[in-house]
Amino acid sequence: MTARPFGYSGGELVCDGVPLAALAAQFGTPLYVYSANQIAERAQMFQREFADRGHLVCYAVKANSAIGILKLLAKQGCGFDIVSGGELERVIRAAGKKKAEVCGRVVFSGVGKQPAEIDLALREGILQFNVESEEELDLLAERAAKLKIKARFALRVNPDVFAETHPYISTGLSEHKFGINIKLARKVYARAKGNKWLEASGVSVHIGSQIRSVEPFESALARVIALIKQLRKDGHHIRYADAGGGLGIDYGVGNFEPAKQVAKYAEALKRALGPLDITLLLEPGRFIVAQAGALVSEVLFTKKNGAKTFVIADAAMNDLIRPALYHAHHEIVPVKQTKAKGKKVDVVGPVCESGDFFARDRELAPVKRGDLIALLDAGAYGMSLASNYNTRTRPAEVLIENGKSRLIRRRETMKDLFAPELG
Repeated sequence: MTARPFGYSGGELVCDGVPLAALAAQFGTPLYVYSANQIAERAQMFQREFADRGHLVCYAVKANSAIGILKLLAKQGCGFDIVSGGELERVIRAAGKKKAEVCGRVVFSGVGKQPAEIDLALREGILQFNVESEEELDLLAERAAKLKIKARFALRVNPDVFAETHPYISTGLSEHKFGINIKLARKVYARAKGNKWLEASGVSVHIGSQIRSVEPFESALARVIALIKQLRKDGHHIRYADAGGGLGIDYGVGNFEPAKQVAKYAEALKRALGPLDITLLLEPGRFIVAQAGALVSEVLFTKKNGAKTFVIADAAMNDLIRPALYHAHHEIVPVKQTKAKGKKVDVVGPVCESGDFFARDRELAPVKRGDLIALLDAGAYGMSLASNYNTRTRPAEVLIENGKSRLIRRRETMKDLFAPELG
C-alpha cells in the first residue's frame, strides 16, 4: 500500500480512482476528501501487528471526529480515545444500536474533565477513565458514589521521557500539564484502594504526537510496565497498559512505508511488555487518518508584491490551521497534472491575518484563477481544528468508499452560523 491514496490518472488527481475535480464541481470548495479504504487499512495494520497480544486499538477521536469516519472505524472493531463529553456523544451517534458494545471500548483522557462529562461516561459504561490529577480522581470518586456506578480508572503517569517533536505536541516531560509524576503513582493508587466506588484497572502514558522514532515509546512503556508490576504486588488488579498514541507520519515526499513503521512500533512495544499478561491499549489517531485526507481548494487570484508571488486560495487558516499553528508542512499539488516547471510562491488564504498561509517560498507548478489545488495529508487535525474565523463557513467532507463518493458533512451555511446568536 502506498503512503497516500491520491495520485494522477489521465492527467487528473484522483482519490481511489475518483477525480477530485468532479468532486469539487459537485460539492464545491474548500472540500475535504477522505479515502475510506486507506483508513480501514491503516487500522488493520495495528490489528495485525498486535494480533499475538491482547490489545485494543482506541482511535484518538480528536484527530478527525467525523461521524462517518467513526462509524467506519467502529466496524473495524476499534475502540475510541476521547477527551471530552462531546466526543463521547459523537461515538454514541456513530455506534447506533451497538452503543453499549462500542462504549465498552472507550477510554476517556484529558486533563480537565467536567462533572457532567464524567456522569455521561459513567452512565454509558466506558472502559476506563485515564485520570491526570489527584483532584480529578477525587471528583471521579464523588460522581461515581452519587450515581452508584463503580468507576474503572488508570492514572496517566508522566514518565519524563523526551520525544523529538514540536514543543506544542510534546506531552511526556515533567514540565508539561499532562499526567501525574510516575514516582508518586503508587501512593495515589494506594489512596484510591480504600474507596469502594473506584477500581484501579490500568496505567496510562502518552508522550506526545508526530513522533517518528519508536525508542521513546519503548522507554515510556517499559517504565509503565515496571510500575504495573509494583502495583500488582500492592494488590491492585491492573489489567490494561495504555501506551497512548503519537506515532508520526511523513508529511513530505520521502519513501515512507507505513506498514514497516507500524511493525517497528509493535516490536518496540512488545519488547517493553515482555511476557507480562496484560491487555495493551493503543491510541493512534494521526497515523490512521492523516494521509487518507486532502483539502481541495480553488485558486482565487495570483499576485506579485515585489519579489514575492502569491497564490491566493479559497481555503484558509480557519479550514486548516496546522501551517499557521505549527509551521507544519503539507505537500500542495495542482489537481490538473502539468509538466510545466514550478516556481517559488507563497500559498495563502483570504483570512485577514499574515499567519494565514499554507506554504512560503514553495515551488509549485504554475496555476491561475479557477484552477484547483490539493493540500495533502490533511485528514488529521484539519477539519477537527477548523473554525468560523472571519465568519467563514466550514467545508464539506466527502468519503470515498469502493470508488464511490459519499457526503458525510454538508457545507455549513450562514443560517447555521447565526442559529445560536440571540442578537
